[in-house]
Parts: sequence; structure tokens; C-alpha cells
Amino acid sequence: MHDGDILLSDLDENGVLRLTLNDPRRRNLLSEEMLTRLGAAFADAGTNAAVRVVVLTAHGPAFCAGHDLKELTADRVAPDKGRAYYAHIMALCSGVMQAIITCSKPIIAEVTGVATAAGCQLVASCEIAIAASTAQFSTPGVRIGLFCSTPMVALSRNVAPKHAMEMLLTGDMTPAAWAAEIGLVNRVVAPEELRIATTELARKIASKSSLTLATGKRAFYEQREMTLAAAYDHASAVMVENMLARDAEEGIGAFIAKRARRWQDC
Repeated sequence: MHDGDILLSDLDENGVLRLTLNDPRRRNLLSEEMLTRLGAAFADAGTNAAVRVVVLTAHGPAFCAGHDLKELTADRVAPDKGRAYYAHIMALCSGVMQAIITCSKPIIAEVTGVATAAGCQLVASCEIAIAASTAQFSTPGVRIGLFCSTPMVALSRNVAPKHAMEMLLTGDMTPAAWAAEIGLVNRVVAPEELRIATTELARKIASKSSLTLATGKRAFYEQREMTLAAAYDHASAVMVENMLARDAEEGIGAFIAKRARRWQDC
């Protein structure tokens, strides 16, 4: 069990929303309850005008240890040996990871400790990840006969195929420094500097126009799945619409006039 709320939420005056996984005794597992709460939190953040950036972090030595295997195993007694429940959980988890992508606000993972299996997937799904030097990452499913197929989706979209396959095929722990080398995280800082570094970055991003950030985030993921020519056509159309937005007019005008920008997020 856990003490109190398993997902904490705190919004500061700069529009930075901190979502904190708060089930440290169970290593912040992605139980059905945690997945449901996370999905709702990301959806709410996307529609809340007061939220400009989301930071996802955790309490305890583990950032997130992935799925709750005891919860999953308990359903093996069902007539279908758990098939329906497993399908439900995998769909729920995949929905949460996609909710990070479809959320209109940038999401930063602040990785405090070990992130394994679906926990590693959670980190890989965020736009940016800052890790403490003591953090470690792995996709260890292969060690228990369960290949990390869904974590593979996010992992393979962040790191080179050979690095992704090494993690997936061995299940070995990847130290934070190497995770930064292969592109799983953006940077590594001392544990005592982690919150400071993440907050500084989050506030820098939060100072930008929310409309511009939402436009750019959506276009980034859309064009990534296209051919080169189609991506340029799409990005060009996005630029045209962006140029017609009030904040682009304001930002360009302020740059030319050498004055402070006044965003209206429209």
C-alpha cells in the first residue's frame, strides 16, 4: 500500500505544474490506479490555461519500476488466464504514453532514481528528460521472459536502433551518463542540483507563448512520421498559420522594436 495520494500535483506562479509519483514503497509502480491518474492529469494539464509546462518527477529511490507485476499476475486465475485484463492494462498504459505526446504542454521528466521497463518508457515518452547522476535505466523484461515490447516503442524513437536493442536484449542497467550519451536523457546533474536545473529549464520554456509551444509540439510529432517532402509541406503550412497568429505578430514586432514581448497565448 501507499501513504496518502499516489500522485501529487503542484502548480507554481510561473505555470510550471509538478506531477509527483508518490508511491515510493512500491517503487512508484504503474498500477492501474496510477495509470488512470496519470492519464487524467495529462489531459487536464493540456486544457488548463494556467499550466504552461509539466514536470513529471517522483518521490523515493525509484522514479518508476514499471508495471505492477503482482497486480497483473493476480488475474491469471480468470477463465481467460488474464488475457482481457492484460489487454486492458496495455491499452491503458499505451494511452498514457500517447497522452504525453498529445498534451499541448511540453512535459519534462525529472528522473530522481531508477526507471525500469514501463518506467523507462515513461521517461522516453517525455519531450525532455533531466536525470540525477545516480539515476539508472533499463528494460529488463527479457530477464523474466517478458520482452519489453511496449517500452520498445518509446525507446526506439529516442535512441539509435543498436543502443535500443542492446538495452532490450540484455535488460542491463544503463547509468545516467550513458543514457545522456545515447539520447535517452538530455543532461545529467548532481542529485542536489536536479530540481534546480529542471525548474530553471521549465520556467525558461514557460516564458514562451503557449500557443507557439503547442503549435510546435504538435507539428514536431506530426512531421516525424512523414516523408521528407510531406514533412516540409506540412511544416510550411504550419508556419503560415503560425505567422498569422497574434503572438507571432507580437513577438516579431517586439523583436524589431527591441521591446519586451507581451504574450496573449493566441
